[in-house]
Amino acid sequence: MENYSINLPSYSIGTDIYKKIPEICRPYGSRIIAVGGHRAMAAVQEQLTEAVAGSGLEILDFIWFGGECTFEQVDRLMNLLQVQEADMIFGIGGGKALDTAKTLAVKMNKPVFTFPTIASNCAACTSVSIIYNTDGSFKQPFFFPKPAQHAFIQTSVIANTPTEYMWAGMGDTYAKYFESTISARGDELVHYIAMGVGMSHLCYEPLMKYGKQALEDQKTGVSSYAFEQTVLCIVVTTALVSNFVTADHRIDYNTGLGHAVYYALTSFPHIEEKHLHGELVCYGILLLLLIDGQKEEFERVYNFNKSVKLPICMADVEITENDLEAVVKQAISMKDIEHNPYEITEEMLMGAVRELEGCLLQ
Repeated sequence: MENYSINLPSYSIGTDIYKKIPEICRPYGSRIIAVGGHRAMAAVQEQLTEAVAGSGLEILDFIWFGGECTFEQVDRLMNLLQVQEADMIFGIGGGKALDTAKTLAVKMNKPVFTFPTIASNCAACTSVSIIYNTDGSFKQPFFFPKPAQHAFIQTSVIANTPTEYMWAGMGDTYAKYFESTISARGDELVHYIAMGVGMSHLCYEPLMKYGKQALEDQKTGVSSYAFEQTVLCIVVTTALVSNFVTADHRIDYNTGLGHAVYYALTSFPHIEEKHLHGELVCYGILLLLLIDGQKEEFERVYNFNKSVKLPICMADVEITENDLEAVVKQAISMKDIEHNPYEITEEMLMGAVRELEGCLLQ
């Protein structure tokens, strides 16, 4: 086998973890440029400014990332004098903002530190950015050798954001377990992929145990133990799995039918505009479990979804009988299901949709 390196995420988590910024960031210089979303930066600007006060670190400015993670926005940021003068980059916000900051850092060969302000995805700790076209459509994954230098996960910030982000994030997170284990079934796995697949159950079990309570606690802004475990599951564990299973820059073990269904559903504008990524992915996972014959796990996930109001039927994702054939055909055509231990056919997927609808009558 060729020589290779695996670089894993470094992170700190807690209700007041920004106080560790000077200790962790000082070795990388003194001048910081912060890049993120408007609301995210407004939520943490005062806390970050206080955290670096008197430490020898200076935040030169807080700059909007541009709204979409595109190479064009990255080029715009690269041409800004303050970005050029900075020793390091702070990425602040959700997935697109963090992915923009990471791509900017890679392009400029500067260290980047991430500050997730919502728990909807694992972008804070992954070594890939999802790049879009200027019209908002998906362009490509952009892989790089290592994740951000460090992620600062301040749970007191995340606890005071809308619950819908963590709600949807849970659906995308447990998908990692089912998609990776099913796609890897029967394969002789190299060490790093085996590591990722092996730990993927930790993207699932903690959510079944803590997820519902975490959502209840977030509604009142409480950063509880259950909330912290759920945040770690979404932001850190999923990133570890993703970093391992995509270390060779292939998506074979990092996706599956859940994501194929997501892409098919988002081809309908009314669905793309109103529904979050993980919300749609987890609907596809229910279908995958039915196709794969995992009846016990299906019941467990179905009941969990029902308890937290994640999708369990066509109406929840706003598709009708008139849409169904197009959704099924498009899902079956996606590359996400090419690496599967058996062929998934239109008939199998249509049958799973019908069976899932029948659960409402029981």
